[in-house]
Amino acid sequence: MTSTADTAPARRVPRPRADALRNRERIVSTAREMFVEFGPQVPYDEVARRAGVGNATLYRNFPERADLVHEVVLSLMARVTELAERATEEESDTFAALRRFTHGAADERIGALCPMLDGAFDKDHPDLTAERDRLEEAVKGLVDRAQRAGRLRADVGVGDLMVAISQLTRPLPGSACGSFDQFVHRHLQLFLDGLEAPARSELPGKAATLEDLRRDSCSSS
Repeated sequence: MTSTADTAPARRVPRPRADALRNRERIVSTAREMFVEFGPQVPYDEVARRAGVGNATLYRNFPERADLVHEVVLSLMARVTELAERATEEESDTFAALRRFTHGAADERIGALCPMLDGAFDKDHPDLTAERDRLEEAVKGLVDRAQRAGRLRADVGVGDLMVAISQLTRPLPGSACGSFDQFVHRHLQLFLDGLEAPARSELPGKAATLEDLRRDSCSSS
């Protein structure tokens, strides 16, 4: 005898409407811009106003500020990963690929968004862990490829690259974000010239790895 449960059709989970997805993407994009400009404590209703949505829409998508910060960090990592993957696929010159990625990552304002990583949200959430692993693999691939080709000096690591991008895209205390932007790519190019092989000097210390960065972050928290 066949039970009702065996014959009942599976319930279909409704897909989000296209306009709902657009609203969510607009909120995340707007929040990312405002976090850069004002920091992650920007008023929620101001995020909604600039995104062109109602407060109810914002709270429906992101009931807590930590939810929105989580999504902004996830979005940022995905965008930077895509930059690394695209540069690898489209640039035959390994150092040109590294240069393209570095300038592209700078445009994402990684340094200005760094304070969010100290906020109260789950940094070990599976979504973030998976995206972080994908990002690290993509950037490590760029660095390894350039070093194997003899285009990148051998005494630097992925951590050195990521620290430089973060530091050089973080506005100086007391400076306006807009006025700082004009110097970012200029100073990144100076940094990149120092990365290119053959090396013109011997670096002090050892190459920084991503594991070093994670360990330092954990010890300071």
